[in-house]
Amino acid sequence: MAQHNLRTVVGFEVSRTLGKKRFWLITLLVPIAIGIVMALVVLGNATAASSLDEQSETEFTFTYSDTSGYVDPAVAGTLDGTPVTDDEAAIAAVRAGEQDAHFVYPEDPTTTPTEVYGVDKGLFGNNAYGSVATQVLVTSAQDQIGDPALTALAQGNVAVTATTFVDGEEAAGFMGMIPPLIFVGIFFLVFTLLANQMLTSTLEEKENRVTEMILTTLNPTTLITGKIIALFTVGFVQVLVFLLPAFIAYLFFRTALNIPELDLSGFNSDPAQMIIGALLAIGGFALFTGTLVAIGAVMPTAKDAGNFFGALIILMIIPLYALSLILSDPQSPVVQLFTYFPYSAPITAMLRNAFGSLAGWEAAIVITELFLLSAVVLQVAVRLFRYGSIEYTRKVSFRSVFPWPRTKCTTHR
Repeated sequence: MAQHNLRTVVGFEVSRTLGKKRFWLITLLVPIAIGIVMALVVLGNATAASSLDEQSETEFTFTYSDTSGYVDPAVAGTLDGTPVTDDEAAIAAVRAGEQDAHFVYPEDPTTTPTEVYGVDKGLFGNNAYGSVATQVLVTSAQDQIGDPALTALAQGNVAVTATTFVDGEEAAGFMGMIPPLIFVGIFFLVFTLLANQMLTSTLEEKENRVTEMILTTLNPTTLITGKIIALFTVGFVQVLVFLLPAFIAYLFFRTALNIPELDLSGFNSDPAQMIIGALLAIGGFALFTGTLVAIGAVMPTAKDAGNFFGALIILMIIPLYALSLILSDPQSPVVQLFTYFPYSAPITAMLRNAFGSLAGWEAAIVITELFLLSAVVLQVAVRLFRYGSIEYTRKVSFRSVFPWPRTKCTTHR
């Protein structure tokens, strides 16, 4: 019977949530916004490509003076450059529109900037002047060096591959951090969009004055558990909706959006890290969901619960302000505090898991802590809902729900 009631609650909550226009408006807002951005990017790329083609077809002549002796006249000549000795006259010709541009190469181009004067062709069109002036100097220097290999070395064009090892095994490196970090993004995204639903999941019945009727046919534990499972289901639906535009963009608009081909072989995902990341995300989501449901059970209205909700959000995101410390010194007292404090643990532990600084025993402690505390919070939420179901105008007193044993004092005379 209890199992049937649980399925009834989950089915009702999921169908009620998915049947709301507001839910789909908020959920589809992200994919629609992504679609609009993709359309603008495609249009922008087409416009930019057209502008680049027009700029590449636009040629200009220039004069130049060179006190450094590095400019090769033959190189400048191939780009329609003409050497002059009178800079003032050349600049005056540019100002009058008689000449497109004039370059003044200083005695030491490495310490003194090259002066470029040109007829205004707009913000992007003017970039061509500096590009040509630099190209003349670089090409001339390469010709003087003569050896292409020395030229590449002088420019710092040296490829380096680094391989590091952890416990005798090759480390995954940066590409190994990306897959576990996905859980951080999913956790943030789903929690942000479902937070209001979590908070009001128990408030709706209280505000509609139907909690007494519900509790006559349902056990409070079954009701609260069903609501939390329904929130997990709705969150899963939202994740699928958010991922759909990314798949569509990659499959059908990859070329138009200039999306590089995804090489999954480059992602060295560790199965253990992925499992730990998933368990941390689920445990953290369960803890925050149960806490928000408990807050909703205590407060008479959503407005009254807003202050507690803000404090909970601060506790969740505060590890991000210590991100540099998490990266550089994960064993510091501050990072350790954030790792084991329940409401900062999910984000901190997921980040440390992605960065490879979360040991297996630490992950086991945090995961156990999150799931155990989630179970405790669930029981607290059930009890608060049972006592708070009839409180419509004021918040529930914890002292009335969890009375402390009082000792009697006797006075002897």
